[in-house]
Amino acid sequence: MSLFNRRTVLFVPLALAACGFAPAYGPGGAAAGLQGRIRVADPTDKLGFDLVERLEERLGRPEAPMFDLAYTINTRIETLAITPADAITRYHLQGTIDWTLTDRSTGQRATGGTVQGFTAYSATGSTVAGLAAEQDAAFRLMRMLADQIVTKLIATAGTWA
Repeated sequence: MSLFNRRTVLFVPLALAACGFAPAYGPGGAAAGLQGRIRVADPTDKLGFDLVERLEERLGRPEAPMFDLAYTINTRIETLAITPADAITRYHLQGTIDWTLTDRSTGQRATGGTVQGFTAYSATGSTVAGLAAEQDAAFRLMRMLADQIVTKLIATAGTWA
């Protein structure tokens, strides 16, 4: 059994190399070329600030930007749980971001798309606790959507970078 395990460990890297797999953050990888090259549009509100913070955390602060990333954030709150006394105890926060990456030198759209996600939060307890839960849900949602944007940038970087 141990011989089989050793063979697997030895042949898996060869199989991955044969199929064209390359680590995104490795030397020459797609993500390595994105670090510090994308300038995200300035935020205009708290949601935008949280989004830009996460994008810069993942992509690096723009040192020599070659691309501009513009975005539009849309969120919607829905009620999920209502007590018999008509008190809302749980909310569902949905978010959608339309984004576009533009080449600074040509002004042409390099890539773009739409990402969406949702999170939920509880409104039980005090008003302050409910507001804190809402803000935390919005923060988590923006991080999740920023990660989706970065994933799409990395996945498609070979076609536009």
